[in-house]
Amino acid sequence: MNPESWSDWKAYFEAKGYKCYTPANPYHEGNPADLRKNIDQRLAKVNFEDVVNNIAKLIDTLPEKPIIIGHSMAGLVVQKLISMNKAAAGICIDGAAPVGIVTLKWSFWKANLPAINPLKGNSVFVPTKKWFHYAFCNTMTRAESDKVFDEIAVPESRNIPRGTLKSFAKIDFKKSHSPLLIIAGEKDHIVPVSLNVKNFKAYTDTSSVITFKEFAGRGHYICGEPNWQEVASYVYDWLNK
Repeated sequence: MNPESWSDWKAYFEAKGYKCYTPANPYHEGNPADLRKNIDQRLAKVNFEDVVNNIAKLIDTLPEKPIIIGHSMAGLVVQKLISMNKAAAGICIDGAAPVGIVTLKWSFWKANLPAINPLKGNSVFVPTKKWFHYAFCNTMTRAESDKVFDEIAVPESRNIPRGTLKSFAKIDFKKSHSPLLIIAGEKDHIVPVSLNVKNFKAYTDTSSVITFKEFAGRGHYICGEPNWQEVASYVYDWLNK
């Protein structure tokens, strides 16, 4: 996905008085339909470290450390930036797991293998509507999922998810850190609840604030599914405790 997927959340938090930024990853800027039709081949070489550094560069221009919210792969970006002391607080929603946090659950492998497939080299991953329905919008009808796909799905570099298996994606779970909220959707296929729980429990610094919240009946598209406002409201309340 690209910044288009955050438009409702941006409006929600701006209405609460926050200054919001929704930066695009490298070669993700623009209309999703256009990005699907005209794939920028430079996207193929973008890796996880590039994504983290892209956001860190923006953060370094801000007048203060921001609160950062990331979904899916960007959830792990949040964890990495928190470990780099780049944020005042972080919200990791259905986040990809750091190095060393694994699961044998079949839905995880079925959803992730098409993207990370090592036999595909550096080709750009172009999601299909069938894959998108299973991996992102499995709690919705196929027609509803297809509509979401048309609105916000974009091609992706296979080297971004592959990067979660490399040393840069390692998190020092013993290190003190800014407040961190980890959110999971009960019905998520691509990042199962069990993976989120393992991620949460890996943090061991007792002086740091870390919270886990599971939302019943939600899939990976938790930030855009019906009643997404409940999730955003929980985040807002957590930030203002």
